[in-house]
Amino acid sequence: MYLLILPGFIYFVVFQYVPLYGNVAAWQDYSPYLGLDRSLWVGWENFQRIFIDPELIRALWNTLLLSGLQLFFAFPAPLALALLLNSILSGKVRRVIQAIVYLPHFIGWVIVVSIWNEVLGPLGVLNSLLSLAGLPGLDIIGNPDAFPALVTLQVIWKEVGWGTIIFLAALLSIPNELYESAAIDRAGPWRRLWHVTLPGMSSIIVLLLILRLGSVLSVGFEQILLQQPIYGADAAQTLDTFVYFRGINGGDWGLATAAGLVKGVIGSILVIGSNWFAKRMGGDGIF
Repeated sequence: MYLLILPGFIYFVVFQYVPLYGNVAAWQDYSPYLGLDRSLWVGWENFQRIFIDPELIRALWNTLLLSGLQLFFAFPAPLALALLLNSILSGKVRRVIQAIVYLPHFIGWVIVVSIWNEVLGPLGVLNSLLSLAGLPGLDIIGNPDAFPALVTLQVIWKEVGWGTIIFLAALLSIPNELYESAAIDRAGPWRRLWHVTLPGMSSIIVLLLILRLGSVLSVGFEQILLQQPIYGADAAQTLDTFVYFRGINGGDWGLATAAGLVKGVIGSILVIGSNWFAKRMGGDGIF
């Protein structure tokens, strides 16, 4: 059993724990040519610059906006789809729908963004159909105001099917006797949903919500990076893309490392705080 664990253990040590040493660059004017040992130490200067950098403040606001929309709309979407699929009596129909909604998860973001551009772009399928109908076209692709909603819809379309796997497994763990008892007590479908189904899934919902809060400041690096040239940095600059452009492209390694470190600390605090709150409310939490 220890040999089976060893590959995963090595992965986390090499790619997760060893790189933590690089966080000392947050207290340095780091230069790749000098390395961590010879780079100039600047103390807390990089962290002070975080709170006065207008580009970083804009990236933080965009990140919170996108993360809030995804938390409010994309997180419950798999739960709603799982409840809908579970209500379908025909097993064959249910399997066909599952196969269809699972497929987008296996498509890369490059293909997903290209598909959405071909459908919703100025010369895309949607505007072509509107033009044939004599209606004005919609300005979606390239419109900064539409970017937050577009990103959220892309995440829902791509990941909603994959997210239903866990919720469907949780639904199968609810004893049928509870539904039979509720039906005998003349509970309708909505009351059975509220008093049997959701309480039976509460532990997995809380678990996934806590884990989601831990990554609240991460909203899909590749998805945003691919669309930033279209919408501009004002609308499509997030903390992850800021770290990439300022650190790797711009060479300001110290500031970028400090921003990434602060993001990790905030995520850890949110996980610990939400886990504590879940236990205070009578739940199990995750640890």
